[in-house]
Parts: sequence; structure tokens; C-alpha cells
Amino acid sequence: MMADEKRLEQKEEQLKERLERIQQLEQEILEKEKAMKLKEKAKKQIVLRLAPSLWEEIARWAEEDFRSINGQIEYILTEAVRNKKKK
Repeated sequence: MMADEKRLEQKEEQLKERLERIQQLEQEILEKEKAMKLKEKAKKQIVLRLAPSLWEEIARWAEEDFRSINGQIEYILTEAVRNKKKK
């Protein structure tokens, strides 16, 4: 009976160690996901020179889509990149 109890204790200890490791890995993953989300939220600022006529067209389009002009430009660029990746 003592040998069985000893084996059960060893098995329980191994399972506890595995659970701790899994919890550590889960915490690391959550921290990495959080860092990635923060990085994605940080926007890069650029200077963009556009012809007035193009600016007006984008402004009209943005108004139709209920977006700001910057939001519309970001949308256009995102779609262009997405389409490029599909090719």
C-alpha cells in the first residue's frame, strides 16, 4: 500500500509541476498578445502630400462611408495591402 501512495504522490507532484509550467506559458502568451495589441494601436504618423482634387474625392468618399479623411486613407491603404497579399 505504501508503494502505491508514494507513486500517487510522485504523480501528483509531476502534475502540479506541469500545471505550473502550463500556467507560466499561458501568462507569457497573454503578455505577448497584450504587447502586440499595444503595438498595433500605436499609429505611425506620416506626411502625405495629395493633389487638392484627390483630397476632395477622398473627403467625399469618407463622408459617404461615415469616416474621417484619415480613417478613409487608412481604409484604402489597408484594402490595397490586403489585395496585394491575395495575389
